[in-house]
Amino acid sequence: MTKAKDDKRRMRSAARLYAVQALFQMEASDSDLDKVREEFETHRFGAVVDDEEWPEGNVDLFRQLLYLAVSEQAKIDQMTDRALVAKWPIERIDPTLRALFRTAGAELLDRGTPVKVVISEFVEVAKAFFPDGREPGFVNAVLDHMAREARPAEFA
Repeated sequence: MTKAKDDKRRMRSAARLYAVQALFQMEASDSDLDKVREEFETHRFGAVVDDEEWPEGNVDLFRQLLYLAVSEQAKIDQMTDRALVAKWPIERIDPTLRALFRTAGAELLDRGTPVKVVISEFVEVAKAFFPDGREPGFVNAVLDHMAREARPAEFA
C-alpha cells in the first residue's frame, strides 16, 4: 500500500473513532451536533494530548457519519434493537457501544463503504475502547446482523 493510500485509510479510521466519541459526548453532555462537531474539528483532530499526538481525521467522513447518525437515529436504533436480544434494547447498553452502533449504522445506511470494511473498522474502534473485553466480538455479531438487514444484497 502506498503511503498516500495508507494515510487516507488512517484518516478515515480516525474519523470513525472521532464520530463515536462525538456522539458519546453529545449524549453525555446533552450538547448539540454543531457544537460538538466544531469542538472535535478544532481541538481534537491532530491535537497533542499528554505528549501523544492524535491523528488527523477525514473531516468529510466525520461530518457525514455524525449527520447521518443523528438524522437517521430512529432507524439505526431500530436496526440495532433487532440485532440485540430482547432483554437488551439499545437504551440499556453501554453508552459507548450505543454511540458505536449509531455511527456504524450510519455508515451502513450510506452504502459508500463495503459491509466487510464497515464491520472490520468498527470492531477495531471497539478494541480501542474495550481492549481487554468481549465487546469487540459482541460488536462484530451485532454489526453483522445490522449489515444483513441494511444491505442484504451484499450477503447473497
